[in-house]
Amino acid sequence: MAKFSGLSKEEGHKKRGKTGVLLVNLGTPDEATPSAVRRYLAEFLADPRVVEIPKLVWMLILHGIILRVRPAKSAALYQQVWTKDGSPLMDITKRQTKKLVEHFERSGEDASVRFCMRYGQPSVASTLQDMHKEGIDKLVVLPLYPQYAAPTTASAFDAIAKELMTWRYLPALHFINTYHDNPDFIDALAASISKDFELNGQPQKLVLSYHGMPERNLHLGDPYYCFCMITTRLLVEKLALTEEQYITTFQSRFGKAKWLMPYTDATMESLPKDGITDIAVVCPAFSADCLETLEEIAGENRLIFEEAGGKSFRYIAALNDNDDHIKMMANIVKPHL
Repeated sequence: MAKFSGLSKEEGHKKRGKTGVLLVNLGTPDEATPSAVRRYLAEFLADPRVVEIPKLVWMLILHGIILRVRPAKSAALYQQVWTKDGSPLMDITKRQTKKLVEHFERSGEDASVRFCMRYGQPSVASTLQDMHKEGIDKLVVLPLYPQYAAPTTASAFDAIAKELMTWRYLPALHFINTYHDNPDFIDALAASISKDFELNGQPQKLVLSYHGMPERNLHLGDPYYCFCMITTRLLVEKLALTEEQYITTFQSRFGKAKWLMPYTDATMESLPKDGITDIAVVCPAFSADCLETLEEIAGENRLIFEEAGGKSFRYIAALNDNDDHIKMMANIVKPHL
């Protein structure tokens, strides 16, 4: 049996020469059930990029405690955001892919566009194998994480590299590792926020809530925090906001370690005490709405804010499949097609 996989001689000569674009997002359970969430979390939390604890110790904690307790709780939260089309993240990523295909067709770009999930389905490996059968000769990978982070962007690369290590013939590869300061990204965010301000009025404060990360990662050299702050700076400059009109926070912390601060939930509790009762929240680290934006921000954090005395809370949706967002994706990958 051959050690490396590959097309037959006839298939290889016939089919090679195609360019593929691969969008990578984090992933989602197949269903909003404890068993499906358990499968998803078992894969996600076993990634050494995600949890940097000695493997033996972490596996005992993960399988002995977390996977026994957390799936049922998380499934209940997923049920709150699940729609007739299933997982919001999956549905939105499918729509993003479809619109990017249509954009390339209109502009005459010859590229095969697919998406995959780092955890769950469609997997990185199965999607790449399908592209291999198509005869993809050049591969452009766009992880849908605006700000590079080792637990997200680098983990996506790990999965791609693991699959490509089994191929006999490797495609030319261009991996786009960040777009935190991309002008089209900043313009799309600014346009989305400005539209909200026009419809609903400018709030006392705009809260920019990014996904959190252990502070230790920053000290070990992960540029994620710095990239988030650059996104904030460019965005508020575009919106012409003063320092008093916005705040950058970090959400979704897990465990007892110190994470990047200030924490979003603590900020929600403190703002009304400081006289800030009218806010809008946007999540610039998320390319598609998901559990962390729809339940954690628009649900849980709204409640914290209102119980603390807040009067007006609104969540500004992620860029999702907005035309500006699709145009940004196309412009990022086009130079490499």
